[in-house]
Amino acid sequence: MEITHQDIQTNGVTLHVASCGPEDGPLVILLHGFPEYWGAWEAHMHLLADQGFRVIAPDQRGYNTSEKPPRVRDYRLDVLSDDILGLIDHHGQQTARLVGHDWGGAVAWHLARAHAERIHQLVVINCPPADVMQRYALRHPSQLVRSWYMMAMQLPWLAEWTLSMGNFSMAVSVMVDSATPGTFDRERLSGHIDAWSQPGALRGMVNWYRAGFRNPPKQGGGPVKVPTLLLWGERDRFLAKGLVDPAMAICEDGRAVRYPDATHWLPHEATEEVVKQMSAFFRVSAGESSDRLHPPADPSE
Repeated sequence: MEITHQDIQTNGVTLHVASCGPEDGPLVILLHGFPEYWGAWEAHMHLLADQGFRVIAPDQRGYNTSEKPPRVRDYRLDVLSDDILGLIDHHGQQTARLVGHDWGGAVAWHLARAHAERIHQLVVINCPPADVMQRYALRHPSQLVRSWYMMAMQLPWLAEWTLSMGNFSMAVSVMVDSATPGTFDRERLSGHIDAWSQPGALRGMVNWYRAGFRNPPKQGGGPVKVPTLLLWGERDRFLAKGLVDPAMAICEDGRAVRYPDATHWLPHEATEEVVKQMSAFFRVSAGESSDRLHPPADPSE
């Protein structure tokens, strides 16, 4: 199905949103992470739309052509979550199925905890809840080593300058080198490079990390009451696989599927497998099928 594009006003900002699928289908919102943009979900959108879902993928605030507020505090998880609530309202829905990868997963976790009544089902890929991440890192120094780049992001202008050098060669190298060989190439990343090239985009993207340190969430703690599926590539260079169990421990109705040979970039490495898991989870939770979720496939196949 064709993907359409529009700018939507939500929570005081304008977000670029890509949409696909029947307008009367169940609403699925796909939230990208760093340093991605809506196009990271393009293949997933087509596959889910073919199954009858109405799928939207926003460029979150600070990214690509979406609005880029100048203040760091404008990128707090509370604010980012309210952006997504506004998108649900814009589509005339009370609830939505929410999917998030990386930072998109952080927003998804937070929204599902702070406003459980608005999220029908939750799927997160390679991202723990923010408070789980913080507690785990304090007890496991190896995670602090993995998270060194988060500290570097706090330095004014340095992260933006470093990421932009050599036509974004460092950002490209980080994605290519941390993924399964063959996952990314320059052609496949061309849309990302275009998104990074938008005026103010790098600053907006990095401000997510700065706000995470300076302005921790004011709400959104406690258990996750929303039915939850966590997909995790265990060869993640940035996040330890030990984060899976504590993330599941706060879920009242949660299930994790681990991929020993996949990395942080599981959605790119195993697109069809990820969509299969999502759609099976959506059907099971909706009562349309009593089948168990599909066992994980080898992402290299």
